[in-house]
Amino acid sequence: MQDALDKLSPDLKEIFTAVVNDHKRALIEIALLREKLRLLRIEKYGGKSEKLSDEQLQLLEDEPSVTSAEVEQEAQQAEEEKAQRETKSKPKRKHPGREELPAHLERREVRIPCPAQECVCLHCQMEKAVIGFDRSEELDVIPAQYFVKVTLREKRACLRHPEGGVSTAPCPLKIIPKGKLSDAIIVDVLVKKYGDYMPAYRQSMSLERDTGIDLSRKTLIGVIMKTGGLLEALMSPLKADLLAGKYIQADETKVPCQSSRVRGRNHQAFMWEFSRPGGPVLFDFKMGRSRAGPKEFLRGFKGILQCDGYAAYDDLGEEIEYAACWAHARREFFRAHQLQPHDPRPLEILELIGQLYKLEEQARQDGSTPAQRLKLRQKQSRPLVEHVGQRILAIRAEADVLPASQLAKACNYSMGQWTRLQVFLNHGHLEIDNNWCENAIRPLAVGRKNWLHIGSEAAGPKVAAITSIFETCRRLDINPRTYLLDILPQLAEWSMNRVAELSPTAWKSRLAA
Repeated sequence: MQDALDKLSPDLKEIFTAVVNDHKRALIEIALLREKLRLLRIEKYGGKSEKLSDEQLQLLEDEPSVTSAEVEQEAQQAEEEKAQRETKSKPKRKHPGREELPAHLERREVRIPCPAQECVCLHCQMEKAVIGFDRSEELDVIPAQYFVKVTLREKRACLRHPEGGVSTAPCPLKIIPKGKLSDAIIVDVLVKKYGDYMPAYRQSMSLERDTGIDLSRKTLIGVIMKTGGLLEALMSPLKADLLAGKYIQADETKVPCQSSRVRGRNHQAFMWEFSRPGGPVLFDFKMGRSRAGPKEFLRGFKGILQCDGYAAYDDLGEEIEYAACWAHARREFFRAHQLQPHDPRPLEILELIGQLYKLEEQARQDGSTPAQRLKLRQKQSRPLVEHVGQRILAIRAEADVLPASQLAKACNYSMGQWTRLQVFLNHGHLEIDNNWCENAIRPLAVGRKNWLHIGSEAAGPKVAAITSIFETCRRLDINPRTYLLDILPQLAEWSMNRVAELSPTAWKSRLAA
C-alpha cells in the first residue's frame, strides 16, 4: 500500500490523503450519531428497551403506534431467549415449595362436611366417624369498614345544689379539633398518599365508589396540609440530629409546583434530600436548584458530605469533606456498555467495580464493625481502586475512544471525581455509594407521577415535612401509622421546647425502653 502511494504524484497523493481523512472523520461521526441515536431510543422507549438490539429498536421506530407494553413484551421476550440459552446446560433446582402464611395472623376455621350420601358406610349402613381433616390455608380479607364514632362526654350536676354548676368530661386530644374526621381516618389518608402514592382525588373516588361516603378532594387536601403544618415542628430536631452525625448523604429531585412565577404550566421546583444511613431523612423544598439551597441547609455542618458530581454541592463550607458515589461512576460505564455492548472495555470496568461491591457485601454479611470494614478496605479495596484508576486512564488515552463518546464521558466523570471516590477507603463508617439516599428519594419520584404537582409554594415545606417523616420511619423500621396515631394528637398542644421528644428517633428509643 505504501509503495503504491509513493508512486503517486504529489497532487494525487494529497487528494488521496484528504479522502482518507474525510472517510475517517465520517466513520467517527457515524459512530457518535449511532451512539446518540441508541441513547435517545432507550430514553424514548424506557429502561426495558436497553435489552433490545439496534435492529429491534429500529423496528419499534418504524411502528408509529407502538405502546410501552409492546416494548416491555419485546424486551421480556429477548430476555427470556437469553435466559433459555444460558440455562440449557444448568441443572434444574428443586422448588422450595409454597411459603407459609404469617403465623401472627388469626386463624378462622371453616369446616366443610362430607355430602350426606358419603357419611353412611355402604357395608353396614352405620354413620361414618370423623377421623380428621384435610387442611389448607389461604389469605382472606374483610374490606375496610367505615362507621360514625359517636363521642358522648359525660355531664354531671348536683340535683340538690344546681348552683354548683355542671361538670363535663374533657375533650380528648385530636389531630384536628372539632373536625368531622377521626384521627384514624386522617392518618389513613396520609398513609395512602405518602406510603401508597394514592393521590387525594383517587382516595375520594374510591370512598364514594366502595362505601358511598362523599369526602371531597378539597377536604382531603385540607387535612393533609393541616397535618403537614403540624409535622413541620419536627424538622428542627431531626435536622439537629442529622447535622450532629458528621456524615450526610445528599441528592435532589425535581417536583412540579403550581406557582404564579409561570403561566400555563408548572414551575420546576426541587426537593433536596439530606440523610444519614440508619438515621434521619430530611427533605428541603426549594423553588430552584442553585447552590443556595444546600448551602443554607448545611450551614455549620462539619463532617463528610457524600453526593454526586453536581456542581451545586461544591464549596458549601470549609469544614466539609466530600465523598463521591461509586454507583454514579458505575452508571456512566453501564450506559457506555448499553450503547456499545460489543466493546469489552466498559464491561471490564464494570467487572472491576463489581469486585469492590463484593468486598462491601462480604463486610455486611460478616457483620463487620466500622473498624473491621476500614481494615478490609485498606487491605483489599485500595489496591483494586488503584487498578481501576489505571485502567480508566489507559482506556481514555486509547485513540479510538472518541472525545464525545459515552465511554470518554464515563472516563472523564470518574477521573474528575477520583479524589472523592477514594474517600471511603479512609473511613469505615462511610458507604461506598449514595444508594441509601437514592432509595429514600425513589418513593418521592414514584409518588410524583401520581400526585401530578404540588399545589402551591406554601404547600412545598408541608409536603417535605410529611415525606421526611415517612422516609425516616421507613429507615428506622417504624410503622408510620402507629407512630402518627400516637404523636399527631399531642403535637398541636406540645411545648416547642420539648418537641424533640416526639421525633421518630426519640419515639423509637422510648418504645424500646
